Amino acid sequence: MNYGHIPGIEQPIPRLIQGTTMISGRDEAWEHALLDAVYQAGARMFDTAHTYANGGNERSFGAWVRSRGLRDEILVLGKGAHHNAQRQRVTPEDITSDLHESLDRLGFAEIDLYLLHRDDPSQPVGPIVEVLNEHQRAGKIRAFGGSNWSVARLVEANAYAAEQGLIPFAASSPNFSLADQIEEPWENCVTISGPAHAADRQWYAETHMPLCTWSSLAGGFLTGKYRRENLDSFPADNYADALAKRCYASEANFRRLDRAEQLAQQKGLTIPQIALAFVLSQPLDVYALTAPHSAEEYRANAAAAAIALTPAELAYLDLQD
Repeated sequence: MNYGHIPGIEQPIPRLIQGTTMISGRDEAWEHALLDAVYQAGARMFDTAHTYANGGNERSFGAWVRSRGLRDEILVLGKGAHHNAQRQRVTPEDITSDLHESLDRLGFAEIDLYLLHRDDPSQPVGPIVEVLNEHQRAGKIRAFGGSNWSVARLVEANAYAAEQGLIPFAASSPNFSLADQIEEPWENCVTISGPAHAADRQWYAETHMPLCTWSSLAGGFLTGKYRRENLDSFPADNYADALAKRCYASEANFRRLDRAEQLAQQKGLTIPQIALAFVLSQPLDVYALTAPHSAEEYRANAAAAAIALTPAELAYLDLQD
């Protein structure tokens, strides 16, 4: 496994972060067996969120960590301040409430990397930066950042931090994959994929801000499961299938998938491995969020993390040649 560094966290950060959206508390025996398996396969950083499974995610994940005595062995990425059906929730009060509730559910004293799950551009950045600094000083979080925050808002937040002598956002978590989103999967999402977001990627390259990229396999589209000829065979009422088709099933993305398959055959790899290597081979400080459901899937992803694609191969895959 390759590693990097996020300011505020002493331990090295693995380039693969294990997602836990499948952890809900509804079947803890199966969930904890899965977590055991990926931990034994090498997973050392895990992504959680206040909103997942209405709190069941954090309760089940925290119970697993505590029961195995692993808190000092793993890193936790937590997220809070997600919107709800009534309003956007990116205020100091909401951030504080979600953080305290997450710590209680997890049974932890602190969260290693705490990301605001969404942004609300109508809110001034000053109070947001100040409350995050307050929680960092109190030892409740070690580093913080934004998930689905635009580059413009990150620049604004970190300029405020610099002016006030405060700690800035240490990381960002947008969507990034080989596939270019044709529609956002959920409201208020931010992506840096595709030709339209080249300037955003350039900013990240120039500033070296760490990126914890979500949906690195485009909601399963880049597994090769979905093809031009079989799209109609997937049931319309299946949430995952509907999302993949709605957000990624464009002709340009199918051409990217064709090229990923061709390159995979040349290198003796799988399509998902090439797609993940595309993300991790960028001239960016990337930590990819993926959600393997088995130790075998995790090991396959870890093998992809060791693959360095050339600039020419990256351009080929992204239809830039």
